[in-house]
Amino acid sequence: MNKTFVKNIGLLCTPTGSHVHAGAEQGRITKIENACVLMEEGKIVYCGPQAGAPAGAEQGAQIVDAGGRLATPGLIDAHTHLVFGGWRQHEIPLKLAGAGYLDILRMGGGILSTVKRTREASEDQLFEKSMGFVAEMLSMGVTACEMKSGYGLDLETELKQLRVIRRLAESCPMDIAATFLGAHAVPEEYKDDADGYVDFLVNDVLPAVEEQKLAQYCDVFCETGVFDVAQSRRVLGAGKALGLKPRIHADEIDAIGGAQLAGEIGAVSAEHLIAADEEGMAALARGGVVANLLPATSFYLDKTFAPARRMVELGIPVVVASDFNPGSCPSLNLPFAMNLGLLRYKLTPEETLNAVTINAACSVGMEDRLGSLELGKQGDLVIWDAPDWEMVLYRFGSNLCRTVIKKGRPLAL
Repeated sequence: MNKTFVKNIGLLCTPTGSHVHAGAEQGRITKIENACVLMEEGKIVYCGPQAGAPAGAEQGAQIVDAGGRLATPGLIDAHTHLVFGGWRQHEIPLKLAGAGYLDILRMGGGILSTVKRTREASEDQLFEKSMGFVAEMLSMGVTACEMKSGYGLDLETELKQLRVIRRLAESCPMDIAATFLGAHAVPEEYKDDADGYVDFLVNDVLPAVEEQKLAQYCDVFCETGVFDVAQSRRVLGAGKALGLKPRIHADEIDAIGGAQLAGEIGAVSAEHLIAADEEGMAALARGGVVANLLPATSFYLDKTFAPARRMVELGIPVVVASDFNPGSCPSLNLPFAMNLGLLRYKLTPEETLNAVTINAACSVGMEDRLGSLELGKQGDLVIWDAPDWEMVLYRFGSNLCRTVIKKGRPLAL
């Protein structure tokens, strides 16, 4: 029997339930002092005070002594662009000279530069590179994540990226949700014909993605100079008709109606939302849309931070994610994004924990098994070299992750 007993937890912090935590509930977590967790066959069978542990809990179990440290659920990174070819460090001088995201894109850089490198890379090359990223994320306490395509912008490369994501899910300990983001930019082949590219996605690429069962979600970059609301509605509608749940990159640079579209179609999540206005946020609240916020991108681009505090006030469930990608956020450090959530979004420590556990789990369809430490859920937890959750958020830039347990087994990091 696969049995693991984590004892001597000084403080256990966890959300409860399998639903999004919004408004006042986003700030509520359960704290248990002198706790322990017993897992059998990868599932939690006891989580509570050590004094109440079942008789024989240690018998036949692998023992993990937390040494009085903090334990939380495994972190979930609900927005990454993890599979890509090349890097974009050569854009740093352009950024320093004042070139913005769309300026670089118009120069043929940005996403289009990564598209070229991703098309050139073999599937095995992308897989090996991505496995390294996954290992680094696990070492920081991230036990599940979402990964997007979007650096192919043609049929074969989009499918290649999604096949890599599937191979990662089959080969590594991490739980992974796959998102098709063919509508990430307009490729050179369709320059000045965004509608033609949307036709191609709807008629050719999306059916192939669905036929091969390569994704659970469909995303689109609804933004000035990329895809407008009508085009975004077409892509997401076509994906939804094929069984792909909608997500949307919305209001990152300009509020052009992406948040309203998210609320209208019942998107699972709206992502970025740096420029979200009151009308857009009201639409998110009405539609029950999760706000997937990416503070490290604001930090790296030296942009405004999304109005997270206002979203909590409006009852919009907030997620904090890394947005790891080679252009606007070349960092997969989710704990650093959490630090920014505290310092720049002004989220409380409790709100931040929910933002990277249960709310993130809900936004990637894993809430039935992940996101909290409770009876029957998967045994994903992290032991931190810290006495409490506040210390993890306080020590920005440091990796305090000491032990990661995935599906009831300690990982060799």
